Amino acid sequence: MDYQYEPHGVFFLIDSRSFYASAECVVRDLHPLKTALVVMSEQENTNGGLILATSPRAKEEFHLQANVSRQRDLPQSEDLIVVPPRMNMYIQKNLQINQIFQRYVAPADIWPYSIDESILNLTHSWRLFGPNPWAVARQIQRTIHDETGIYTAVGIGNNPLQAKIALDIYAKHQYDLIAEINYQNIPQQLWTITNMEDVWSIGKRTANHLRRIGINNMWELAHANPYALRAEFGLIGEQLYALAWGIDRAHPGQVEPIKSPSISNSQVLPRDYIHRDEIRLVVKEIGEQVAARLRHRHLLCHKVSLGIGFNYATATATNRGGFGAEITVSATNSNHAIAAALLRIFDHYWDGEGVRNIAVSCGQLGPDNGQQLELFQPVKQQIQDYTLERTVDAIRSRFGFTALVYAKSKLTGGTAINRANLVGGHNGGNSYE
Repeated sequence: MDYQYEPHGVFFLIDSRSFYASAECVVRDLHPLKTALVVMSEQENTNGGLILATSPRAKEEFHLQANVSRQRDLPQSEDLIVVPPRMNMYIQKNLQINQIFQRYVAPADIWPYSIDESILNLTHSWRLFGPNPWAVARQIQRTIHDETGIYTAVGIGNNPLQAKIALDIYAKHQYDLIAEINYQNIPQQLWTITNMEDVWSIGKRTANHLRRIGINNMWELAHANPYALRAEFGLIGEQLYALAWGIDRAHPGQVEPIKSPSISNSQVLPRDYIHRDEIRLVVKEIGEQVAARLRHRHLLCHKVSLGIGFNYATATATNRGGFGAEITVSATNSNHAIAAALLRIFDHYWDGEGVRNIAVSCGQLGPDNGQQLELFQPVKQQIQDYTLERTVDAIRSRFGFTALVYAKSKLTGGTAINRANLVGGHNGGNSYE
């Protein structure tokens, strides 16, 4: 492979180690790497409590895994600390860390990959801070730890892909939590990986598919026929071949135009919903939330779609995961119009199944240049509805969502009030209390 025409840069992918658990340890004056602590979500929101984060010691000593282990897996041990999530505090910590990044790169060269991982393009700035990228990575690690108490791992690469694999496969297991993959060491660092599922973007199904066609490791993937991969996987086959050679032509931070923008929201329900009125209530609540977001952005929609995910028992019995459909509406951002469209879809397709997930989306967006009056509805009533919705939006914007709620949200099954206090689907908590 001739790499001379491929992008050559210096990219860091920096991961905050066991971020949620580490943040909880820091505010308790505990050592993040030596304390057995787990962050567990609320039972009512996750059907029994899901462990969101584990400290390294909790993972090693008690074999607990984030987003896999549940409350029932917790051992009876006085050495294990169990705490609820405080998403607002984690967001503040993340912002603090990203502000540190801005001392080393311009804001445009920072690409937040998740709340605990960020990609930094240091191609043009690393020489200002050290003799080599490794030394700069060490300096960033020390600065973050000194100011936040959080330990970080750093993957270094000529492109973001190499940095990500260096982080996931090697850095997290090194003493200094730093590792590098570049074009020169691809055979030693990338082709020696035997567990395909450890590699970013290769999931279990893809790995099994590769094994079925005789590809069991990264060396075999790199030396497979690229045309055969394309025939087997389509465009994904080309991407897999490029991955095996460490090629990535992405430009982090470059904003790509959205071909078909939409505004959406979804919710995993706190329990199985089987009663029609309760499901319809939540559909209306989510539809009204999406309508409010449309109004906030001064947009109208022409398409309304609803997705319903069945509960486990129904999905197993019917061999269907749910249903989804969309309908065309007159340009609107009205609560009533969007909710009515969603309920028409629901009433048409729902046949008594248990529901656990509801998703609402509004597409074919256009600018909100004024109120479009309906011919068969009293003008005075339309203007009153228009004014009321925007007055409610203004009050909620100033005083919070729960300052003014519709009475229906107090009925059995309503979720809007509880969801207003969640951040990322979990308890926001007090920042440092």
